[in-house]
Amino acid sequence: MELLREAIWQAILSVPQSAWWGVTWFGDSGLLLPAAVLIALWLASSRRTWPAAALWIVIFGAASTLVLVSKLAFLGWGVGSARFNFTGISGHTMLSASVWPVALWLLASRGSHRLRLGLAVFGWLLAACIGVSRLAIYAHSASEVAAGYLLGLAASAGFLAMQRHMAHPRLRASLVALSLLLPLLQMQPGHAAPTHGLIERMAMRLAGTERPYTRDDLLRPAGAARLGYRVPVL
Repeated sequence: MELLREAIWQAILSVPQSAWWGVTWFGDSGLLLPAAVLIALWLASSRRTWPAAALWIVIFGAASTLVLVSKLAFLGWGVGSARFNFTGISGHTMLSASVWPVALWLLASRGSHRLRLGLAVFGWLLAACIGVSRLAIYAHSASEVAAGYLLGLAASAGFLAMQRHMAHPRLRASLVALSLLLPLLQMQPGHAAPTHGLIERMAMRLAGTERPYTRDDLLRPAGAARLGYRVPVL
């Protein structure tokens, strides 16, 4: 098992860092939070689909809240796990696994059930690649990415399963695609949204601290600093 993990990690490292940075951008909050809002608006475009819109808002809102709470708990009070190298749920991964499958499903809202399901599966695969990119650029540990992926998967899969008993809109794919590209007018590819800095300032204000907790703060007391942040636990 150790050899397999090492082989996987070496395969990840063999991909140029610039490529992984390009992949990770597709999970940025500046792109996917507006996309999540647009999904809600499309779902609410007809009175008969309001229940589906409400369901999406509740499920996505709950998942996003869990990510925020986990980050605030660590940054403000140091709540995490040195054993699992865990400082909070990966927001990029959660957003990717929750938004992309539903966005692609909505893109094929006029298509067959098989097509919609196929695009949703593609969305989950894309989210997995984005999660791997977070490891490759040393932004998260494996536990944080896994938590984000499972949470996002639960959110999108739960929504898609429950909405099958509700009316869903039948939209033109071109209009949905154009709307999902709107965030690009404000955010250029490769430029990260300042979300993490905002959460840090929020955590410091809530906890009354002068600086946020860091991964080094978490690992050092447990004698785990020697593990090194730049070696994610696969």
